[in-house]
Amino acid sequence: MSDEETVIIVTLSSDKDWDQAVTFLPATDSKKLEKKKRPGKTGAIIGIVIFAAVVALMTGLLVWHFHFRKDTKVKKMYAGSINITNQVFLNDYENPNSTEFQALANQVSAQLKELYSKIPQLSKYYVGSTVQAFSEGSVIAYYLSEFHVPVSQETAVNNIMTTMDEMMKKQRRLKDQTGKLMITRMDTSALDSQIFTKHMYTYALHTRPNEVIDIMSPGFPNYPYPQNTFSQWQLRADPGNVIKLDFTTFNMEENCDNDFIKVYDSLLPIEGRLMAQKCGRYSPNNPLGFVSSGNVMLVTLVTNELGDFPGFRAQVSQVPVDRARATSCGGTFTALSGTFTSPNYPKYYPPLMRCEWNIQVPPTMNVKLTFSKFMMSVGGSCLNDYVQVNDEKLCGSLPSTTMRASTTNKMTVIFSSDASYVDRGFNATYQAFEPNNPCPDKFLCSNKRCVSTTLVCDGWNDCGDTSDEKNCQCKSDMISCKNGLCKPMFWKCDGVDDCGDKSDEMNCGAGCKEGEFTCGNGVCISGKQRCDGRNDCTDNSDEADCSGRSTVCLGTNFQCKNGQCISKQNPECDGVQDCTDGSDENDCGVCGLRPFKTSRIVGGQDATEGEWPWQVSLHIKNSLHVCGASIISERWLVTAAHCVQDEPKLRLSQPESWEVYLGLHTQKQLGKAEKRYLKRIIAHPSYNEFTFDYDIALMELDQPVTFRDTIRPICLPSSSYIFPVGKSVWITGWGATKEGGSGATVLQKAEVRIINSTVCDTLMNGQITSRMTCAGVLAGGVDACQGDSGGPMSSIEAGRVFLAGVVSWGDGCARRNKPGIYSTVPKFRAWIKEQTGV
Repeated sequence: MSDEETVIIVTLSSDKDWDQAVTFLPATDSKKLEKKKRPGKTGAIIGIVIFAAVVALMTGLLVWHFHFRKDTKVKKMYAGSINITNQVFLNDYENPNSTEFQALANQVSAQLKELYSKIPQLSKYYVGSTVQAFSEGSVIAYYLSEFHVPVSQETAVNNIMTTMDEMMKKQRRLKDQTGKLMITRMDTSALDSQIFTKHMYTYALHTRPNEVIDIMSPGFPNYPYPQNTFSQWQLRADPGNVIKLDFTTFNMEENCDNDFIKVYDSLLPIEGRLMAQKCGRYSPNNPLGFVSSGNVMLVTLVTNELGDFPGFRAQVSQVPVDRARATSCGGTFTALSGTFTSPNYPKYYPPLMRCEWNIQVPPTMNVKLTFSKFMMSVGGSCLNDYVQVNDEKLCGSLPSTTMRASTTNKMTVIFSSDASYVDRGFNATYQAFEPNNPCPDKFLCSNKRCVSTTLVCDGWNDCGDTSDEKNCQCKSDMISCKNGLCKPMFWKCDGVDDCGDKSDEMNCGAGCKEGEFTCGNGVCISGKQRCDGRNDCTDNSDEADCSGRSTVCLGTNFQCKNGQCISKQNPECDGVQDCTDGSDENDCGVCGLRPFKTSRIVGGQDATEGEWPWQVSLHIKNSLHVCGASIISERWLVTAAHCVQDEPKLRLSQPESWEVYLGLHTQKQLGKAEKRYLKRIIAHPSYNEFTFDYDIALMELDQPVTFRDTIRPICLPSSSYIFPVGKSVWITGWGATKEGGSGATVLQKAEVRIINSTVCDTLMNGQITSRMTCAGVLAGGVDACQGDSGGPMSSIEAGRVFLAGVVSWGDGCARRNKPGIYSTVPKFRAWIKEQTGV
């Protein structure tokens, strides 16, 4: 084999030889029998013979159907690998045409045949084995074994093949292996028979030091990957190296039952060495990358006959084993604090790894370990992949700020992964603390976390384990739960059980009489006003869950283009056709669809690139970001009216004062975004600069934008759309990360919850109008702030995202009991339609 990379492309049609033969009985050419007046002796004999023949034929058919057909044989192919310890890897083993390859392959095939012949359940069905490749370690042989198995025996044979490693070890113990290949490990799994009905493409690549090779799906980037294919990339590195695979583009069908990629820590698709199966789309900010345990890796792409998707591009390189492990696998720490991660973090850790970190702080101190991110492949009782902290094993996905503490000045952390199924791993920080005074001037949580004493009994779970909110004496302006917890007053009567014992939702309408309906805000109305199509409660709670009950098309009902009235709550773009003319689903397009998979990383507020593709950054021309906006069509944006009010030295109401960035993620990378200018700005004519009522504006781009993964419109709710109290929504923007602070560089996101308008009006001293929505955070300390104005408050409904509100104003930023205020978009739907046609 030459030193240069080798690429082999093979296209195979369906393997017709694998089709089962079907046998048909020949038709009988019977002669007509002449009728006689009465049956004679000869006729009776003939009749008996015919009857006996029919019975025999039917009996034969039944026997064939219930016995022979039951045992019809099917072709079964098994992919496997064996580790050969008494052989040294030769470079010639990479070349299937070399004499050395053929000699060792014949020896492997012969030994496999002998192994199968000793197992009665396999020997009678075995056809043969072919060696496909060899790799380093000492030598690993990859092979395919073929069996013709009766249908009734498929399960039994599968079960035996999965235990071949044990079978092989038993045989070796019973017999002298002199002159034989010494095998220490045997991995086997059945191949999916569908693979051999597809067009096959095979690519073989060998990386070299300091070399990066691009691999990509067939046709990429000019064409979608082909349908109904099986493609595989056999990747090799030099001995003593591991392979790094980093996807730079990944855009496939969302359903992994249809199209998918599998990455194996081997050269054949052996399921016991499967690292991951992936589909859908991944953004660069949610990196998808893998590292092998040895110097080989296999990437497979399987597609069905439906759908056109772009595919993938990935970079392949090799890294010396010693260097790869020295940078992130294990170590000794003696400082008072430090940070370490699993190998290859935040990409996927390698299989078959073990790392050990030993932490030792001064003798008078203990150690506290905090995981900001933790994602280990799940196995039964942490038997597969795990992180062991002293004597405790952790696995699966754990919440952000998961914490463990030692009772001495030492802590040992062990990371372990098995041969299959990898994940992103962990990011950990350790800190020394005084055991007698772990939190100087602060409150010590049960999980050993330290929080400010001002946060104790304030209604917010600052510790993460609620220990700062237990056994509290509630203040007069807080909800006193029956279980002893205290909660902010604006969670009262919002339809959500915040206390945990529903005591915050009790006595919400104690004053309502029999026959009256209790609104979500505590107002009492006549029961006859329930589901009458009118917002009698003012918070729409009397019109919620009224599907099919309203017969009159009023303001709170959705009206189809053909005039049909739909009483179902929020029917538009929910994936269900409610209008007979389909108008509730016809104009949805790509609105509100997020292109990329969101990361499972918990905690942190950085958004993923492409996660909010309707988010816009508004810059004063030749200056910095000052406001946000939302894309609603190819030409139109929605923002806040207060963002476009003239200032003494700035004419912000004029289009020429602005430049617009679409598809932006990081403010320091404006060149990666699409820059546009404005043609027109329309602030709502009723905007009040003192009360912020009617705080909404429209912007028309100077030229339309083309939608792509990072630039898409958000769905506009109809005027009848209801975002109920207590619902979780999202706010996004590059605004200040704290009150009086500077703006964020990376797009931020925060989950907030819609607040009861009556309670909110009390908290905000009577400044809330019917065109404003209040929302606050569940955990406290997060809010929209300066620079977020005009941006979206997004609500996820049936897989799509709707523009529930526009960031408007607030009393400071993230202050306790001071929610953010948003312009309610459904109130302005008719005006938006009138001005833009959208």
